[in-house]
Amino acid sequence: MRFPHTIIAFAALAASLFGQEPLNPAKLLQQPTDTWPGYNGDYSGRRFSPLKSINSTNVFNMSLQWIYRSTAPGAAGVAIKGTPLEVNGVVYLTAPDHVWALDARNGHELWHHAHKSQGGIHIGNRGAAIYGNWLYFETPDCQLVSLNIKDGSERWHKQVCDLDQMYYASVAPIIVKNHVLVGVSGDDLDIPGYFESRDPETGDLQWHWSAVPLKKGDPGYETWPNLDAAAHGGGMTWGTTTYDPELNLIYLGTGNPQPVIAGQKRPGDNLYTASIVALNPDTGKLQWYFQPSPHDTHDWDNVEVPVLFDGTVAGKKTKLMAMACRNGWFFVLERATGKAIVSKEFVKTNWAKGIDKRGQPIPDPAKEPQFAGALVSPNQGGAANWPPPSYSPDTGLFYINATRAYSVWYLYDLDDKPEGWGGTDRGGFSESILEAIDVNTGAIKWKHKWEGPGGRSGVMSTAGNLLFAGDTSNNFVALNAKTGDPLWHAALGSSVSNAPMSYELDGRQSVLIAAGDTLFAFTLNEKPDYQK
Repeated sequence: MRFPHTIIAFAALAASLFGQEPLNPAKLLQQPTDTWPGYNGDYSGRRFSPLKSINSTNVFNMSLQWIYRSTAPGAAGVAIKGTPLEVNGVVYLTAPDHVWALDARNGHELWHHAHKSQGGIHIGNRGAAIYGNWLYFETPDCQLVSLNIKDGSERWHKQVCDLDQMYYASVAPIIVKNHVLVGVSGDDLDIPGYFESRDPETGDLQWHWSAVPLKKGDPGYETWPNLDAAAHGGGMTWGTTTYDPELNLIYLGTGNPQPVIAGQKRPGDNLYTASIVALNPDTGKLQWYFQPSPHDTHDWDNVEVPVLFDGTVAGKKTKLMAMACRNGWFFVLERATGKAIVSKEFVKTNWAKGIDKRGQPIPDPAKEPQFAGALVSPNQGGAANWPPPSYSPDTGLFYINATRAYSVWYLYDLDDKPEGWGGTDRGGFSESILEAIDVNTGAIKWKHKWEGPGGRSGVMSTAGNLLFAGDTSNNFVALNAKTGDPLWHAALGSSVSNAPMSYELDGRQSVLIAAGDTLFAFTLNEKPDYQK
């Protein structure tokens, strides 16, 4: 009775060790089932799993399947912030300068690649991308690296930013057709943000889009006081990109303008910083923009995930995009045009006087950072941040681990030409809340308040009526996606540091999550032999 299972197990192990088959590009266009091929599972950014073997009626039987913790030099103790990929029975995991391939069935390490770093800011790595037999990831020293997925050997590496200018690279690339799309980070030297497409075979540049004007007459130049301010204006692209293959548009958010806090010498909206932009993936041409934080002076990067879904507007089926922004506002836009359908706070804020005719918030000058201090909500961490949200087509709800917070914002660089940050925020009140937002109205359908501040994990919803998230007490939690009722939790010993993902192999669904430097896999308990 046990012999056939042994053969199946051996065949599965052999496939993981020796197969490591290339990724079928069609998987990127499908909802994730036996594969989780990209950062968000698919191009939409929904982080919705259609799997339902684990569901709201049996999740209480979910238990640990396996654990992986690296002891590699330079990787031990480093938090896992990226979402793992799973392709053909192999999990691909990243941390700054490191990539691992693990057997998805048991967590055994298949190979490990360590990049020889030249420095850079090692704040985190958001993940990798796969194209055929090749894996791509960014490094803190500004390299885009391509590896062979069969053994982790390096194929090539190409510079995508200038380490000497205090850029660094942490973004999970995305593959669209024959483009490897990459973004950059860096807030310290008043440098321009940009987004690029690279050739998947060579790493050579295909196109370059600048988030700020670099010469007079460039689009957006009229929103800056002069070229010097614009060309040093920031707008980093360290968030996640999504893609609509029918419209052939990619969607991404841009970071805060620079100087970060001291914005008194850059009057204007400062386009295209703190914006949502739609670009043509073949040319890099800007199709439209929407700016949630005009003239940002609070470090409210707008790099949260642009989530794509279809809805009904004025009785007509419409392609839509939703984003819960760091500034505390929730937006639903027509993704073909950028027209605002919903503009509404998802936590209480006090920095805007209202919205303009485009649906963009109007900043209140009284809430600009001041030498004497100004009480502002949200704080610098924001009402949301890079940890990704989820949208469930089953419930029509958008889920986000939100923070309601106040802090006092100070301006300390009063120079005629401030540089760097020029200010900061301090102290204040903070609470963490898991929210479910109705995408039709922006209304909060339900909320679950965590005990204490923190809880900035990503989330994932499933067809099993489940929502997975990390709380503020080092727990991994499953909730009823319709009601928000907690159903199950597991103590991980450290705060959840990335976002959940899920796949099904051999008829068994697994849910993966990281806490600190450890990756955990959970699945349903098997019945003991005497019950089979």
